[in-house]
Amino acid sequence: MATDEEKQAYREAYATWQRHLEALHDFLLEGKPPATGVELPAAIKGLLNRESRSKERYDEARRRLIGVDE
Repeated sequence: MATDEEKQAYREAYATWQRHLEALHDFLLEGKPPATGVELPAAIKGLLNRESRSKERYDEARRRLIGVDE
């Protein structure tokens, strides 16, 4: 059984990934420009990097939660 700490880490990682994924989808699917003060290419790179890093953290938290090592 997962510890409370592992469960909390999983929930937080999932919520963060979903928030970053939604921001990326807003741009890619809905055409909403990123709300930043930087030029568009840098803003797009930022959206992609944030989503990618948060997905990696979510995957790690999920593996810890279910007890699977990569």
